[in-house]
Amino acid sequence: MRYITQIRLEGGALHEHIARLRWTEGNELGEGSRLELVQWLQAGGDARVQTWPRDVKVEVINARPPYLRTKANGILTDNLLELPRF
Repeated sequence: MRYITQIRLEGGALHEHIARLRWTEGNELGEGSRLELVQWLQAGGDARVQTWPRDVKVEVINARPPYLRTKANGILTDNLLELPRF
């Protein structure tokens, strides 16, 4: 499971503007584009944002182009936009 830790926005301040993401996966650190993470999730990957009291799952929003959002208890949330920027 990947835990998204930071985001980079380009061209705006909404979920659609997340261009790159950094994550941890076990003891490994990683970074990739939104498209790379979208494809990884669509292939069965599992990404989350750590929140209290429980982690929130990252999901693909099927738009043109597709983008990422978190969903908690069936409700879309802004956890990705609350992460630190790089």
